[in-house]
Amino acid sequence: MTVGLWITAGKVGGGRYGCGVSAPAPQPRIAVRDLPPLGDLLAAGVGAVGGSERPGQKKMAEAVDIALRRREHLAVQAGTGTGKSLAYLIPSVRYAVSKGSTVVISTATIALQQQLVDRDLPRVAAALEPLLGRDLHYAILKGRRNYLCLNRIQVGAPDDPEDSLFDTAQISTMGRHVQRLHEWAEETETGDRDELVPGVPEQAWRQVAVSAKECLGGQRCPQAQTCFSELARAAAAEADVVVTNHAMLAIDALEDFQVLPEHEAVVIDEAHDLVDRVTSVATGEISAGSVEAAARRAGKAVADSTADRLKELGEDLRLGMEEQEASRFDHLPSHLGHTLVAIRDAAQACLNALGPEAKDADPSVSAVRRAAKTSLEDVKETASRILGSFEASIPDRWDVVWLSKSRDGKWPPSLHVAPIAVGGLLRESLFKSRTTILTSATLTLGGSFEPLAHQWGLPRNPTGTAATLASPPPAGAPVVGETVVSEEAIGAPAEVPAPAPAVDDEEGTSPDDPKEGTSEDDDRPIIWSGLDVGSPFDYPRSGILYLAKHLPTPGRDGLQQEYIDELTALIEAAGGRTLGLFSSKRAAEQAAEAVKVDFPILCQGEDSTSQLVKQFAESEETCLFGTLSLWQGVDVPGRSLSLVVMDRIPFPRPDDPVASARQRAIGARGGNGFMQVAASQAALLLAQGAGRLLRSTADKGVVAILDPRLATARYGSFLKASLPPFWTTTDPETVRSALKRLST
Repeated sequence: MTVGLWITAGKVGGGRYGCGVSAPAPQPRIAVRDLPPLGDLLAAGVGAVGGSERPGQKKMAEAVDIALRRREHLAVQAGTGTGKSLAYLIPSVRYAVSKGSTVVISTATIALQQQLVDRDLPRVAAALEPLLGRDLHYAILKGRRNYLCLNRIQVGAPDDPEDSLFDTAQISTMGRHVQRLHEWAEETETGDRDELVPGVPEQAWRQVAVSAKECLGGQRCPQAQTCFSELARAAAAEADVVVTNHAMLAIDALEDFQVLPEHEAVVIDEAHDLVDRVTSVATGEISAGSVEAAARRAGKAVADSTADRLKELGEDLRLGMEEQEASRFDHLPSHLGHTLVAIRDAAQACLNALGPEAKDADPSVSAVRRAAKTSLEDVKETASRILGSFEASIPDRWDVVWLSKSRDGKWPPSLHVAPIAVGGLLRESLFKSRTTILTSATLTLGGSFEPLAHQWGLPRNPTGTAATLASPPPAGAPVVGETVVSEEAIGAPAEVPAPAPAVDDEEGTSPDDPKEGTSEDDDRPIIWSGLDVGSPFDYPRSGILYLAKHLPTPGRDGLQQEYIDELTALIEAAGGRTLGLFSSKRAAEQAAEAVKVDFPILCQGEDSTSQLVKQFAESEETCLFGTLSLWQGVDVPGRSLSLVVMDRIPFPRPDDPVASARQRAIGARGGNGFMQVAASQAALLLAQGAGRLLRSTADKGVVAILDPRLATARYGSFLKASLPPFWTTTDPETVRSALKRLST
């Protein structure tokens, strides 16, 4: 039996099919000259979702279409309400159809993936199919561990205890979760974890899922013909559009094996999160627990003495880490270095003892061996990487190493190793091989695309004169590097300041033109441009930016009383209806406790974040206080939100190992590490936080930043230029009066 995971003609095509049934055959390409004009397709797509065409959306769609056909990279800032999803989906579909190839859409969040696959793409497919004269196929593709493994369901997880987890006399909560997963395996069409509602804990899911390295592979696995992950990959291989996430995009770039289907173009939505997501995927971790787990798995397949040595070293690692303070390591403590060398060698000894796998091995035996091999390789490679990271002098290092510990002792200590920068990786594995569209509501920091472009690995504009970071380009002005250029120059090479020749939307380049998609120009310079299509919101008339210049500089010992008093006065003037965004959990909890008003105050941690946001949206007078996830994850249009308060500029912590290492590396090369790392990160979060205020064109309100440094420090102009162009004031009476008027 196989399962179809593609959607055709806007309808979900799914269900189980006989083994001989395969995914739809790829359809022939349609020359650009024979396709409907982009404007007609966009109008049909907008009508299908019940929207209205917007100038920014049209401008973005045209720019994406040109960039895809010219094979030039494009960064597009599209404010909330622009309709950017359709602005890249329509030209992506048009390009995929003209090329007979796949366009990958990558997002940072599950919510946006679901919006694209469950709402936007079905409607777009239904509207565009009659105009294109053929079916449109699309699919969602996630990491292998997101799909239930039928072989593991059959043979069990290698680390299962000897006593059955389902023993009716001693059934546990975890056992009930796993038993439910076994029952779900009999009925699910996709095996996708996100479709299991309610979900199960990670520990339970690990009993029925495998990583890519643990997978036996199609040649050995007896469940290969019905494997949910393989069927999803097969459907993706035949799709015009594949929706995935930044982690999968990073894995495809980092690993030796391919996880995404062949594709020539990528659209990265929520691109402001790309560097953090790639860094996370590229981060290695080793702990006493991971070493001991590898030893336990190895003990099922090799001699006890070989595995026992590795287990003993796990305990040595635990003792060594307990002696150290949690911090970034510029120099590896000698006792930890010796232990890591021994762990690396012991893991290799276990791998040697495993030897080659017999071709006719029993699948259950193969699963045990593969699990052991995966854990041992992970331990060995991480230990080797940590040791190798200290070989170069500090300014020349590629990785940063640190020790983490939980303050309350809930989590065991562990060593981490992460890349100091990922721009080189993205440049080599993404920008040099695929046309890339990067978009978000927040891409210009300090009024320029340059800060994020540099982090992505895009080149600086060698011919442009650097614009001042404090002066943003006018809304809608295309930007190449840091240089504002005319609209006719959208897509012009960064190396060539002259406008690019016009491209006829009706003709364009034939899909058979050998100059596109061949290896002839693989070594050509990376060409990119930036475009800010603005926002439908009238920021100066709809919002006020209040800078509390009179308050003291924030301290390290929690919120000062002046901050509590200011926050209380603002909430009272607003009649509640406040989203408080704090730089730490402690500050949010302190504010929730100290602010005395006649309005309910919800604090993150009291319930699930989604439930708290729902309560906040449903009650106009309620306030919600929280930390990082609320800075980017709240969408509450209407009267329930008229005041967004940020307690301080969200610089990274001074002891943040990755941020501090990046700052030092930039400084060692003559750059300004504070501005390129700390200030850029703060600017991005401030812009994201301020973006919570206006979610519809009818919204009005105030963004209040209590940290006076935004108004007094030299870097304040850079940070303010990253925010929407609200009307700005430092007068508290003016702000309170405006909030009182809005609350009536």
